[in-house]
Amino acid sequence: MSIPFIDLAAQQRRLRAGIDAAFARVLDGGQYIQGAEVGELEARLAAFCGVGHCLSCANGTDALQLALMALGIGKGDAVFVPAFTFAATAEVVPFVNATPVFVDVLPDTFNMDPESLKRAIVHARSIGLNPACLIPVDLFGLPADYDALIPIARENGMKVIADSAQGFGGTYKGRVTGSIGDIATTSFFPAKPLGCYGDGGALFTDSEEIAALVDSYRVHGQGQNNKYINERVGMNSRLDTLQAAVLLEKMTIYAEEIELRQEVADRYRAGLSNRFTTPRVPDGLTSIWAQYTLKTADEAERAALQERAKATGIPTVVYYPIPLNRQTAYRDYPVDPTGVAVSEDLSRRVVSLPMHPYLTRETQELIIEAVAG
Repeated sequence: MSIPFIDLAAQQRRLRAGIDAAFARVLDGGQYIQGAEVGELEARLAAFCGVGHCLSCANGTDALQLALMALGIGKGDAVFVPAFTFAATAEVVPFVNATPVFVDVLPDTFNMDPESLKRAIVHARSIGLNPACLIPVDLFGLPADYDALIPIARENGMKVIADSAQGFGGTYKGRVTGSIGDIATTSFFPAKPLGCYGDGGALFTDSEEIAALVDSYRVHGQGQNNKYINERVGMNSRLDTLQAAVLLEKMTIYAEEIELRQEVADRYRAGLSNRFTTPRVPDGLTSIWAQYTLKTADEAERAALQERAKATGIPTVVYYPIPLNRQTAYRDYPVDPTGVAVSEDLSRRVVSLPMHPYLTRETQELIIEAVAG
């Protein structure tokens, strides 16, 4: 028996007729870039998270870079990012000639630690950097602690980009992710909870000025909606119309899929919380469970869990095996001066299990039995 880690095929079977019809409409219309479906998707996404503007782009990494560009982040600026996340959050910072500064995370939510952020800001100033921007990550689908993080950013004159590549659709004290920060970003990579059939991304903001800048930067720095009039140095980052058509179909069932993900998470917690440390969701928050990540006692226990799962045909993945500050590409950048001990510890102990809305109770019972040992 082989169990998929993310079952996109099950979702596609449910939506196939609608997706085929949507593709046909795009092909008949012949507008493959910035077609009508792109504008419709942007309007629906903005309404979904309750924000004034949504601007789509080519992928989630571009969304982060466009956000930095629109905020004017550049040389001499420090951008604070978690050490325990995917590389995209950090890699965009050098692209705009700014400096990433790595911050530790909390041991229970895996999201940015406010106290570590305070130390990192002091350190950045001590080495001559200007604290300019904070990028919290909604890791594994759970919103970051924005009520703690945003005031720290504001006290230090910093902008906030909420990286919700893994968390779009989660809620933070009554607000849907996408509506938090100066700019929020997300990714539509196929494995994401709301994913297309290729690459895609989007930015969200209530600021008319920021929205206009992003709209220009994503199309070669265009002016007056004309790509042959260039007011600034931009980039080419647009969402294909076919991908927008896919996402419009997926939006019709996204709210239901979020509920189904919660049911899967509840079953995991019931079956595994007496054996491993299961994820904690603070009061007032909801996760969309981009991943379901356990914390084992140590590295040896994780290895044993993975071997048991593999023998039964169950895939597991370690997100993330090396904190960013120890990666070859980033090891020379600043870090919280006391270190990132929690990120180091998590990299040795976390392991993620199959998670998607179509994971049946019967299949999940097999996973729980194999993983628990």
